Amino acid sequence: MTDDEIRPASAADVAAVKSVTDAAYHHYIERIGLVPQPMERDHAANVAAGQVFVTGDPVIGLVVVEEHADHLYVDNIAVHPDAQGTGVGRRLLEFVDAHARVRGLSEIRLYTNAMMWENQKIYPKFGYEVVERRVEGVYDRFHYRKRLD
Repeated sequence: MTDDEIRPASAADVAAVKSVTDAAYHHYIERIGLVPQPMERDHAANVAAGQVFVTGDPVIGLVVVEEHADHLYVDNIAVHPDAQGTGVGRRLLEFVDAHARVRGLSEIRLYTNAMMWENQKIYPKFGYEVVERRVEGVYDRFHYRKRLD
């Protein structure tokens, strides 16, 4: 495997998926006053369901996707802080586009917490548009979509 290859996660990657997710989101706990939902996911179940794709050896980035009838939903994208700014996130987002196209899906959806303002600057650069801002329980979120050609 090359360092920039993105592959399906295996059971052996579950600890790394948790570690990278926790490292990527931990600094948001104080800012939003809650543990971000990706940190509380059942990583083993997501890996077993074939929804997690990783990159790096050791793992430095990952994306969790759910296939729906009319779109691909990005549940989580995480890059270890030590690898942020090196193009890992860009490669993961490009992978998501390709993954959706292969499955014949013409739209990608995701959301981010309103307090995660870094993400609100990133997603539009990759073709995502805000669909709505919605409060769901204790979470204030911006919902995005990207239509593929």
